[in-house]
Amino acid sequence: MDSNIIQTVTNIVENQCRKDTNIFGYDIWRYHIKVVVEFSMILADKLDADKEIVELASLLHDYASIKDKKLIDKHHIYGAEEAGKILTRLDYPEDGINKVKECIIQHRGSVKYNYTSKESICVASADAMSHIEHVPSLLKLAYCRKNLSIDDGANWVNDKIDRSWNKLCPEAKDIMQKKYNSVKEILDTYKDC
Repeated sequence: MDSNIIQTVTNIVENQCRKDTNIFGYDIWRYHIKVVVEFSMILADKLDADKEIVELASLLHDYASIKDKKLIDKHHIYGAEEAGKILTRLDYPEDGINKVKECIIQHRGSVKYNYTSKESICVASADAMSHIEHVPSLLKLAYCRKNLSIDDGANWVNDKIDRSWNKLCPEAKDIMQKKYNSVKEILDTYKDC
């Protein structure tokens, strides 16, 4: 694994997260990106996936939406393009760039994909795992960014948790089962209020 490229990409993404133009604030680095990287590496071990591809894709999977809020709706597509540009500038091999881009395109939970690699499974599942792991970040998104009412926000988060759970590979479900059950027990009390 090329630790220099990993560190360079880490710095690029973290610096973008620090910018005032990032509508999610620095919290997206602490409570989402880093968590996605952590979970994706656990899954890479379990699925015998290419750890370098998984780590790079995890770092870059939401880069487009962090860089420009206008790209949120198709951040998986624009994110792949941004990853390609960054990795090309860093002289990363073209085959590796294509694998990273594939993972980024396929990570989006609201768009159904047939995963084409173990690496894509790792990144998509890790993205969903982070939502279940850090529900307060989803609550902040629902109430602060979307300005939802208490009931609407709880329902939005509940739906997001369900979509995330359904996106998980079996190995990820094994890891997240207890946390998911706990979160659902609380959120289900607000269902359809």
